[in-house]
Amino acid sequence: GAVHYRIEGDPQHHALCHCSDCRASAGAPAVSWLAFAEGQLTVETGELTTYTGKSGSQRQFCTVCGTGLFYRNAEFLPGIVDVQSATLASAAEEAVPVQIQTAEMLPWFDQLGEQPRFERYPQA
Repeated sequence: GAVHYRIEGDPQHHALCHCSDCRASAGAPAVSWLAFAEGQLTVETGELTTYTGKSGSQRQFCTVCGTGLFYRNAEFLPGIVDVQSATLASAAEEAVPVQIQTAEMLPWFDQLGEQPRFERYPQA
């Protein structure tokens, strides 16, 4: 809750990314992103820290808790800012319609629906 941002208008797309860079950054098997034109995003409060990757891409994180928030790549996505959709207040209502970078998807990812599920941590 240390960073508050506002987005105006509709996204250009919403996708679950399987690339190895997203996995390494988030420590998760995939990351969901909403893409907006740069001018649609306003950071209203809080401080961000920026990590610049080898390709010049930039990832921004909350300085308090480390949550990943924004991604930019001026070479491949000029004028676009990707927002991690799980950070939206409405994240539960924002179903991800497509998956991208599936060439790098972990081989077991498609099998998640077949695995046992527990509403909370399973009892030993």
